[in-house]
Amino acid sequence: MNSTPVILDVDTGIDDAFAILFAARHPSIKLLGVTCVDGNTNVAQVVANTLQVLDAAGAGDIPVARGAIRPLLGQSQYAEYVHGEDGMGDLGLPPSRRNVDARSAIELLRDLVDQSPEAVTLVPLAPLTNIALFLRAFPESAKKLKRIVLMGGSASAGNATPAAEFNVWHDPEAAAIVFQSGIPITMYGLDVFMRPCVSAEEAEKLSKSSDACAQFAGRLISAFVERIGSPVTLGDYGAVASVIAPELVTTQRFDVVVDTSAGPARGQTIVDRRPALELEIEPLRLENAAKVDVTLDLDVEGMRQLWLKTIDPHF
Repeated sequence: MNSTPVILDVDTGIDDAFAILFAARHPSIKLLGVTCVDGNTNVAQVVANTLQVLDAAGAGDIPVARGAIRPLLGQSQYAEYVHGEDGMGDLGLPPSRRNVDARSAIELLRDLVDQSPEAVTLVPLAPLTNIALFLRAFPESAKKLKRIVLMGGSASAGNATPAAEFNVWHDPEAAAIVFQSGIPITMYGLDVFMRPCVSAEEAEKLSKSSDACAQFAGRLISAFVERIGSPVTLGDYGAVASVIAPELVTTQRFDVVVDTSAGPARGQTIVDRRPALELEIEPLRLENAAKVDVTLDLDVEGMRQLWLKTIDPHF
């Protein structure tokens, strides 16, 4: 089976963990490495969480590098109220014995992209600080990317603010750099993010599996269900799944601009969804807009089953 070379960029909280488990275990993905960035929690905790998740996945020697400790501008805004103090549901997991790569995140990105015989798909599941720095520091390496499939943004409402999704809102300047890079971009945002969910009953079934990875996933889901009192979104995982199962998502190409102003729309991904005829006659177009494939719909049950059966083949 041919596998797609992928690099993940993460701020590992609970839904990043779902994505890492999937990427490390699915045979159609060749996980080249993981870079970590300040986001859901501080970058040191993100690194620790990422190593623990790779342990739980039974992953091989996958390099993990530490990246940006804060957004390009402004201060960090963490989401520990969602993910717990440690970003992983406060499960009290033992520290990993894996080593952190000596290279910085952007150096690891450069080396993995340059050394891959096939063009790499970069999948950021976090604020885009590392990716913007990579684009600026190593533009010739960045040009070799096949595409960027990112979890972030929204063609509708926000969650961090009424207008802005968390990952883009956390570092709008970085997001603007990435969107305007000219690299093909698919945006998997809030329009579909919350839809594929797993329940407490499914978590219990995973917890009773003979597979250690499935047991870990079950514990993680159960902790999140207890915290929020409802089924848990698989969230970031959907962006990774769409790379190898594009038939599960429906995308449409739009002009997109990231709002970097200081006003109430800061961090909004402004998606121009006006009908084609309107665009032909309307002189006011979005300035500096990027052409982005925006995910608008998905096969919810297909997404759920792909994750469940990858985590536990006997599910």
